[in-house]
Amino acid sequence: MTGKILAGVILITALVAGAAMYYLQVYHFYDEVAATGTDDVQMVSLVSGQSEPVLYDNFTAIDASSSPIRYRACFTTTMSTAMLTETYEYYEAAEPLTGPDWFDCFDAEALGAEIEDGTALAFLGEKDIQYGIDRVVAVTDDGRGYVWHQINECGEVVFDGNPAPENCPEPPNGY
Repeated sequence: MTGKILAGVILITALVAGAAMYYLQVYHFYDEVAATGTDDVQMVSLVSGQSEPVLYDNFTAIDASSSPIRYRACFTTTMSTAMLTETYEYYEAAEPLTGPDWFDCFDAEALGAEIEDGTALAFLGEKDIQYGIDRVVAVTDDGRGYVWHQINECGEVVFDGNPAPENCPEPPNGY
């Protein structure tokens, strides 16, 4: 009888711990990002090499302090893809990262397919927003926009514990 009670306690503890971990990963650490209305969406200009605000509406975003790659945002823009390609720096290795299911405006798989087939273009929002992490902005042909953080080539090497390649800035202490 004691074995059954002990097994029941272990099972209940495991279920509670599993539910708590799920809640913490999917809901708890995310916070809604308050929109400023002026500079929430930025892209790196081909002319200046600096991040500049772009025209946007309907901005919504989430972020979490637990990881630098948890940032996700959605917006709309009236800027054409032709204008964007002539004005802002293209981002070659764009790979949208999946976010929580409840943030339903950001569908990473659908966006990735649109980038692959050319109906969405990805631009550099900000290089090294944090060491080894770039902010990437993608805009579809119909004006839907998406923003996420992605590990760049320097981050991939340094985060694996290797020294920074020659073309990368020196990593901060702790890497």
